Amino acid sequence: MSDDAQARIIQAAHRLIQGRLVAFPTETVYGLGADAENPQAVARIYAAKRRPADHPVIVHLAPDADPGYWAARVPHLASRLIAVFWPGPLTLILPRAAHIPDAVSGGQDSIGLRCPSHPVAQAMLHVFSALKPHGGGGVAAPSANQFGRVSPTRADHVRAEFPDLDDQALMILEGGASAVGIESTILDLSRLDQGMPPVLLRPGHISRVQLAEVLGELPALPDAAAPRVSGSLKAHYAPRTPVILADAGSLADWAGLLRRLRAGLPDRRSAPGRDVPAPPPAGEAGSRFAAVVLGAAPGAAPAGLDWVVLPEDPVRYAHRLYAVLRDLDASGYDGIVLQRPPADPAWQGVGDRIARAAAAFSSAPGV
Repeated sequence: MSDDAQARIIQAAHRLIQGRLVAFPTETVYGLGADAENPQAVARIYAAKRRPADHPVIVHLAPDADPGYWAARVPHLASRLIAVFWPGPLTLILPRAAHIPDAVSGGQDSIGLRCPSHPVAQAMLHVFSALKPHGGGGVAAPSANQFGRVSPTRADHVRAEFPDLDDQALMILEGGASAVGIESTILDLSRLDQGMPPVLLRPGHISRVQLAEVLGELPALPDAAAPRVSGSLKAHYAPRTPVILADAGSLADWAGLLRRLRAGLPDRRSAPGRDVPAPPPAGEAGSRFAAVVLGAAPGAAPAGLDWVVLPEDPVRYAHRLYAVLRDLDASGYDGIVLQRPPADPAWQGVGDRIARAAAAFSSAPGV
């Protein structure tokens, strides 16, 4: 790491101590960070993102931090998962320690903890923790974007999300493109003493099967009493451009889909605080769509449809997904069609993200 980069990291840690905001890279996506023990600083995250106050954020810890400072209890299962998956893209929901403000948990008695593996995040967390009296600082950090929008995987994405915030209002640490590309897996362990098994609240890079290898059983699926967690709303991770899912595979399938799209585009959506341009009238000449397909294009695209080919591999697909959605969103398309991924468990994290993106829009007729 260069001297300039190290100096920026030290500066960022001091800004966090001062209660200010810092955007920083992680292996999943870029986070919008604040001192997790400073309710006023955490409130700045919510204000900048236009995030509902009852929607919790995740606390990021340095590799040598003690989760027991943040959690009222760290069960044996949590310790086993930490030993295998930290640092890495796994968030554990644990009972919140009484001295930790509930600003990070949306008023709940639980808390989400994770230890990122990105070297810039780790360096910042290490310096920040050293500046705290107890030496165990945590940084509350949801994704660094407006609430409900596509998460950022590069520093320029963060700048595009907050164009009105200069370096004094929001310091952004550079760290290249996020390696994973989708948000962390979230596992609830906060209710073990109530007889509840581990519950998978959000799929991600670490799969349900991988978790089962450590837990000895597949984690349960979300239940009605599960804690609220980041990214769990039905509609989330959405660009401004209408998104739909399709099972089309052959060129004839796509041509028929395109005709139906032109006959009735998805309803427009308004992101929080931002109006989305209305789609053109049905059948208007010149309407353009992008189709994101797996592995290879089915053939020459029908007029008005552009192919975007992503790898037929869930890890490489996830790495590129959000950047592609952002690029398409900025390209003037009238709609984005995502080919539905396989139902294989390895695709669960990707499938979850694109399903939530599409849920922000009503489906076009016949799709």
